[in-house]
Amino acid sequence: MKLVRYGKRGDETPGILDDEGRIRDLSGHVDDIAGCVLEPAGLAKLAKINPAKLPLAPEGQRLGAPVAGAGKILCIGLNYKMHASETGAEVPSEPLLFQKAVSAINGPYDDIVIPRTSTKTDWEVELGVVIGAPAKYVSEEEALSHVAGYLILNDVSERDFQKNRAGQFTKGKSCDTFCPIGPWLVTADEIADPQNLTLRTLVNGEVRQNGHSSDMLHPVAKLISYLSQFMSLLPGDIIASGTPDGVGAGMKPPQFLKAGDEIVMSIDGLGEQRARLVADR
Repeated sequence: MKLVRYGKRGDETPGILDDEGRIRDLSGHVDDIAGCVLEPAGLAKLAKINPAKLPLAPEGQRLGAPVAGAGKILCIGLNYKMHASETGAEVPSEPLLFQKAVSAINGPYDDIVIPRTSTKTDWEVELGVVIGAPAKYVSEEEALSHVAGYLILNDVSERDFQKNRAGQFTKGKSCDTFCPIGPWLVTADEIADPQNLTLRTLVNGEVRQNGHSSDMLHPVAKLISYLSQFMSLLPGDIIASGTPDGVGAGMKPPQFLKAGDEIVMSIDGLGEQRARLVADR
């Protein structure tokens, strides 16, 4: 299934794509794409619904973030071999964890706002992993059974805030609009192997990232198991599993985003998101 949320920001309606890629209204069956709806029993109920019998959503609707009510966004840094190499960073012996504020979540086609004092806003295409069944102390072997689905996540990053403004990564990762997700949440049954996906980024029509999830140092199952040793993972929590090489900070010379730029990101089976950069006013 491909689950969506559409409508005005803060007032989105749950939906599902039919076989022709049209949005169908799910509001008669669920209040939102969140919480227990993402658990195995909730997704099993949705799977029994024939989308063709649901009302069509009005045309021209804004697509919002396809998951609501995320409690936390857990991000993994330097999780691709080639990305670690381009940054000149030492490869961490364990997954490098930081968090991104949930207030940064943005729709897949919404504008990305460059903060007023930003000089180094950068892009990072990532495979986003959405938790369905609660997970605590799970093994790698059972980890993927706790996944509700996958989505595209742009871990937008302000490198000066991230690296030169003291403290941890959070302030460079959590600016408003710095976490576009979607366009859809694709349920886990449609992604046979999360380690066999191509991730791409185009900036103003030029390819910047063209990586593969097999390059992850710590695959998705390991990340879920690892994180669950420290905290409970709950339905709707999102894991940003790291970015491949090709970020602006890794270019020679580095190149960063400016107002008017356009980013297009895609991952096999997960669709495409597109955003325009605008200056904060």
